[in-house]
Amino acid sequence: MRVAVVGAGGLGGRYAVLLAQAGAEVSVIARGAHLEAIRGKGLTMRHFDEDVATVQLPATDDPGAVGAVDLVLFCVKAYDLETAAAQALPLFDEHTVVLPIQNGVTISPTLQQVIGEGAVLGGATYASGSVVEPGVISYGHIEAPILFGELTGGESERTAKLQKALDDAGLPAELRADMPVVLWEKFVAICASAGVLAVLRLPLGAAFETPECGELLLGVMREVEALSHATGIGLDEGIADRQFAYFRDKVAPSTRSSQLNDLLNGRRLELEYLNGAAVRLGVELGVPTPLNRFCYAALKPYLDGAPDR
Repeated sequence: MRVAVVGAGGLGGRYAVLLAQAGAEVSVIARGAHLEAIRGKGLTMRHFDEDVATVQLPATDDPGAVGAVDLVLFCVKAYDLETAAAQALPLFDEHTVVLPIQNGVTISPTLQQVIGEGAVLGGATYASGSVVEPGVISYGHIEAPILFGELTGGESERTAKLQKALDDAGLPAELRADMPVVLWEKFVAICASAGVLAVLRLPLGAAFETPECGELLLGVMREVEALSHATGIGLDEGIADRQFAYFRDKVAPSTRSSQLNDLLNGRRLELEYLNGAAVRLGVELGVPTPLNRFCYAALKPYLDGAPDR
């Protein structure tokens, strides 16, 4: 299987390493110092501070140098997705399958506008990772699987083949016949964890220590659940309350959302694809989203990084 990983960061880098170790012909599309480090010394994967593996694999900032592949994994930040997709067009032919691993319910439609509808699957994960230095990525506690499936629901020959390929690579993955539900369940969770924790500048456990902050987390989740019902997506009633209880009782108190980390490090935010998307959908569907709007307004000055003062 020929694979291109567009964005070899904390998630994409791990997937690239595992697929290459399993014998797939993997190329990574990267840029800057990370690209140069991968070219020079390979891509290293760590678990916390311990090196797990280093692989040598082709790395480029020019998808045209790779050519058409069987599978494209999109793991770039959401704000880079449209540009990356347009640049990645040389990776596609009529047989290519596209699996995006980004947060938000507008990701796949964005890709479809650039690439076309037929190639794009739905994808999501609750796993996390980071680039700790150029050429080195690390993953920690959460080893959650890739959840993937057809955007219209159901299963297909291509998703079954992809499941086998990911299984053979030892890459945790779960084929889901209810992919629209999966994407909206993640959206319920991520609008709260990304938006609220960034507004508070706190990890999850510290947020729960103040009851009013817990109420804000739950309120954002309930608004997004209401949006899902307005779209006709069949989320179970009360999913927001159950996800809130899971966050409170099961998730490590030290957990920080990637958007919180980006904010604290002065990097661009995925805000427009999270709380911003929730606000726009609320206007479109006639569903009030005042708490998502609050998060959106509070974080928008930091959209492109720390503002000049």
